[in-house]
Amino acid sequence: MSSPVADLEVEPAQVARSLDEDPSVQVVDVREDHEWEDGRIAGTRHIALGELTGRAATIDRARPVVFYCRVGARSAMAAQAFRASGYEAYSMRGGIVQWAAEGRPLEPDGGRVADH
Repeated sequence: MSSPVADLEVEPAQVARSLDEDPSVQVVDVREDHEWEDGRIAGTRHIALGELTGRAATIDRARPVVFYCRVGARSAMAAQAFRASGYEAYSMRGGIVQWAAEGRPLEPDGGRVADH
């Protein structure tokens, strides 16, 4: 994310590295409230997809933003819409399901990937 890529999707490993190494990257979970409460990626923000348009101004246009959801469909819609509005926006491939399948941690302790 420090160098723009043509592809809309980024791998979970790249998101993990960015969260560790690049404080300029914004990572936003667009899942519903109950999904966020069950388990989430540490260091990320939560803005449910239905609230995203109304809260777009809270996302810094000057910094890259990565959206994620359960499997990548909602986050891809968000990334496409934000790109159309001039943001450097991405979607995390495979969503939190892929993140967890790769053995990456969820918070809170004992967090899990919620069903839809």
